[in-house]
Parts: sequence; structure tokens; C-alpha cells
Amino acid sequence: MALDTGTFWQRLFHGIRRLRQKPHWPEFAGPDWDKQIMQVAVIDRFHAKQGRTIARWSLGSNNRQLVVYLKRHYRLPWWHGLMALLWPEGNWSPALQEWQHLEWAHAAGLPVPTAAAGGEFIGPWGRFHSFIAIEELTGMLALHEAIPLAAKRLDPSTFRRWKRSLIRHMVMLAHRLHDRHWFHKDFYLCHFYIAEEDTGRLPDDWNDRMRLIDLHRLAHHPWTWPWWRMKDLAQLLYSSDVAGVDGRDRLWFWRLYFGTSRRRRSIRWLRRIILLQAWNYQRRHERRLRKRKWMRMV
Repeated sequence: MALDTGTFWQRLFHGIRRLRQKPHWPEFAGPDWDKQIMQVAVIDRFHAKQGRTIARWSLGSNNRQLVVYLKRHYRLPWWHGLMALLWPEGNWSPALQEWQHLEWAHAAGLPVPTAAAGGEFIGPWGRFHSFIAIEELTGMLALHEAIPLAAKRLDPSTFRRWKRSLIRHMVMLAHRLHDRHWFHKDFYLCHFYIAEEDTGRLPDDWNDRMRLIDLHRLAHHPWTWPWWRMKDLAQLLYSSDVAGVDGRDRLWFWRLYFGTSRRRRSIRWLRRIILLQAWNYQRRHERRLRKRKWMRMV
């Protein structure tokens, strides 16, 4: 669907809406949904931070319902607004960037959620807002919650095999991105989702049973890819500090990801750099926790 950009003067004096939507979206959101999407009150699981909000929004009736997570961006960098005014086709908002990334991921065969609608509001007079509505992964849990739950539900032997098969699938997904020189940049366990029912059994195959979310920072780096691969792997390592994950699991991931090349000197050096970067993430996290604790005491 082509997006209307209007003329420069329309964008400057009146403002325009550049909208994306799936065919079923107006059935649930209504014909004039774009006029109220930035103002509608959505409070379920509401979270606000740095000029953006996210909340769970249930649309439709009990017979036919659509549940989405509505991300809205009210405060964006001024120069993004300026570039959108001058070059509206550039998708300068995080919403349409994430829409574009999700569409690319679907085409590449990556298991990602579906965006039901998205858009950006350019102008008037330099205003710039955006939103994206992503369909809920109903009945699914993030891995940092699912792994400890599986540790409780499964016997030790089954849990070990469960983790091995899960890690093998995660390595496959990582290679689907990294071999194309695409990088997630928020490659944490909390962004991998599996069905809750799979925490109580060993699936025959993880294909179509895992989803990778939050692709708003996804980017292609054909020249600087070694740096971004290191960042992705360090983020995953840092986030693996959850109940049920041990050193053998991390070693299994490393062996599967690098194969026999892990014995090369360059990969051994990469391992040290990843460990250092993961330690830096941990140190920053602890610093933020101390700051929050201090702020509550003041």
C-alpha cells in the first residue's frame, strides 16, 4: 500500500498521516481509527518511558477479538521530524521502521509477530509522532520466564534435553540473521517467546513454536558486522543469568554457533571480548539498580 506524503506545504501547514494497516484492522479499530489512535486511553499493562508508551489493547467483542500491544511515540528527535518533513518516504519514525523490519523478517522466514497497523503523523509545524500495533503472542512467555518454569515442570533429564533442543533452534535463528549481516541489537532472552504449554513438554520440533520480538533496532551492517555480532552475542550471554541456565548451556550454544571455527585464535579472542562486554552490561545494570535504590531513599 502506497503511503500518502502530500506536498511539502501540506506537511508543513496542515500535517499528513502516513498509515499502514492489515486488511482486518479496520474491522476491529473502526473506520476513523487514525483520528483517535494517539489519544485513545489504553491502560492495560501500561508503561511509559522517555516520551513513548506501550499498553495492551483489546479490540472487538467476545466472539471475535483482536489483542495488540500499542506502542506510541510522542516525543521524537527534532531532526527526525525535520527529515520527515523534507523526505517523508524515509520512514524516520521508530514505528514505521519496526513495521519495515517485521515485513523483512516475515519475507526472510524469521518467526516474528504480526503488525496490524502502524503510522506516523508528520506536521504541522515540525510535529512528529508515530505508533505501531503489534498482535499479542497470546499464550506465550518470554524465555527468561519460560526457562525457570520448565525447570520446575520437567524432570532433570527431560529438562536437559529440552534446553539442548531449544538452544539448537536459537542458534539457527541467530544464524538466519547474522549470516545475512542483520543484527537485532536487543538480543536478550526476554525477546524470545515460546508457548507456555511447551514449558511442560519436550516439543518434537521448535519450528513455528518460537517468536522473536522487538525488531525496532534491527539493522543491516555489511561492513561493520563483526562489531554488531559481538554485541548481539554479548547481550544474549548477559541475559542468560536466569534460573535453569548453567555454564554447560552457554558452552553448548557457543559450540553450535561457531562449530569447528571456535578453535581459531580470532574466535578465542572474540570469546574474551564477548565476556568483557557481557560483564559491562552487568555492571551498568547494577549501577542503575543502585541509582534507583538511592532515589527511593532520598
